[in-house]
Amino acid sequence: MPNGAPRVLVVDDDVKLVGLLARSLRFEGFEVVCAHTGDAALAVLREREPDLVLLDIGMPERDGIGVLRETRRVSDVAVVMLTARDEVRDKVGALDLGADDYVAKPFDVDELVARMRAVLRRRGKPALDRLSYGDVRLDLGRREAERDGQPLALTATEFDVLAHLLRYSRQVHSRQALHRAVWGYDSDSDSNVVDVHIGHLRRKLGDPPLVHTVRGVGFTLRSHS
Repeated sequence: MPNGAPRVLVVDDDVKLVGLLARSLRFEGFEVVCAHTGDAALAVLREREPDLVLLDIGMPERDGIGVLRETRRVSDVAVVMLTARDEVRDKVGALDLGADDYVAKPFDVDELVARMRAVLRRRGKPALDRLSYGDVRLDLGRREAERDGQPLALTATEFDVLAHLLRYSRQVHSRQALHRAVWGYDSDSDSNVVDVHIGHLRRKLGDPPLVHTVRGVGFTLRSHS
């Protein structure tokens, strides 16, 4: 994980949703731990001390409101509630118990991440909304990139590739790993889609070169400074 990455506990009995959320949040640079029941969430809360909890209200046995109530007895961790119910009383009840925000399902992941970052900023925690390496700067909220103060006209995919490289700037990234992280699935062995986007990035980033090839392995960042 990136240095100083906020740790997020995702709590929902929908295993598929938790998996999708975990992948999306890891791509955004968060460290993610998961729980599928209220009791498991409370155990993880004690053991892992997350910076933020995404907590579903509608779980069987111990529901999200019960978990939130118990959480507030022992911790002031940031909590964002998730629920398929959009009733005012649910929102009021969660906020009165100390939830920081409330997001109704179905939700847009980009909006959810933006709300999480806003909560973390209010709590004085790192929000991972800006990345930098050498003279390259990315603003993840605005989806803006610049090098040496000059804006870069990147496509959405080029931005995502560069963001992933910046988040894990000390690593060498194989083509398969980059494809899995950015596109969400493994590439065919003969696919050159990663090389094409890396080539576009190199041209747009200009000189001195920032993205370097490690022969037989993949790609890494190397600053000229």
